[in-house]
Amino acid sequence: MKPLHGITVVDFSQFLSGPSASLRLADLGARVIKVEHPEHGDIGRNLYMSSVRINEESSFFYAINRNKESFAANLKDENDLAKVLKLIDQVDVVMHNFRPGVAKRLGISYETIKQRKPSIIYGRISGYGIEGPWAGKPGQDLLVQSISGLTWLSGNEGNGPVPMGLAIADIFTGAHLAQGILAALVRRGINGEGALIEVNMMESIIDLQFEAITTYLQDGGKPVKRTAHNNAHAYLGAPYGIYQTSNGYLALAMGQIPVLGELLDCPDLLKYREKGSWFTQRDEIKAILAKHLTRQATESWLEILEPADIWCADVLDWDRLLAHEGFKVLNMIQSVTMSNDLSYQTTRCPITLNDEQLISRRGAPILGEHNAALDEEFGL
Repeated sequence: MKPLHGITVVDFSQFLSGPSASLRLADLGARVIKVEHPEHGDIGRNLYMSSVRINEESSFFYAINRNKESFAANLKDENDLAKVLKLIDQVDVVMHNFRPGVAKRLGISYETIKQRKPSIIYGRISGYGIEGPWAGKPGQDLLVQSISGLTWLSGNEGNGPVPMGLAIADIFTGAHLAQGILAALVRRGINGEGALIEVNMMESIIDLQFEAITTYLQDGGKPVKRTAHNNAHAYLGAPYGIYQTSNGYLALAMGQIPVLGELLDCPDLLKYREKGSWFTQRDEIKAILAKHLTRQATESWLEILEPADIWCADVLDWDRLLAHEGFKVLNMIQSVTMSNDLSYQTTRCPITLNDEQLISRRGAPILGEHNAALDEEFGL
């Protein structure tokens, strides 16, 4: 039995941040009832990452909303709202990612729900918190990344700001909401007390940068300086970066430059014996490495560096990753099936409990698929 078996979640969230949190709860055993608008459902159903569709809807939606039930309700309709409130009276967790003030207008604010059920665990996500000049801004991942300073950490110096190629603000915010909900559930199990869990995308993306921001604060607020060549971390010294080889790319993490010079038969690196130079002269060190590493194939360099316990790696694309035995043994891809017998492949939960991987074979729900069953079960 999974650890959250018996916990029921009503999820009003859309797009990615909230649904990623409820997906994690579902994978841990919670029952997640996704409340969607009867006409268009979660807007994520039509938010396309590419031309790839599943069941004529966005593959994005099907990746993030598997293992859930769908209840279609118009919260602006009195009868539908009454049903939803009656449902909430019988569950453990309520969550949403509406902009500040929207939940109150819809009649499902924390104050309203707490009055009905004091033990409720209520989670809400916003873009920038509920106060301040940014409170009304749209909580969209690229916009949050741009405001947060994160885009000045990737890419080489002089390239301008570079966003991460994933919706990391959404994903980390969802993870933080799931953590808060889990902690509140533990406390409620001890003393019966409910809780309001609040997270926002800006705070989550700032937290992601805790190492770099702490360094910046202790460094007197000096401007962030990326390397001119092969940048992979704005604050780390050479050789940290990804380098082109004769047939691909090689990632080098921390390492002693003179040792690398000897192993790679690169005499130009031997003069950098002082650790401080690996930071103050990292651009010229990386330029030397970049030129030298193009002389041989990635496999040749790995055969030299790995036995010497140098932190290095091949740089794989998804084709090579999915074909690699190292990936296959992880069993990270699962096949899930919808109620209409449509099956698709996606990733599984990365958590293992008591040597058991958290596999779930249920795909994403069809809009309003579970209305009749939920009406009967909860007396709606």
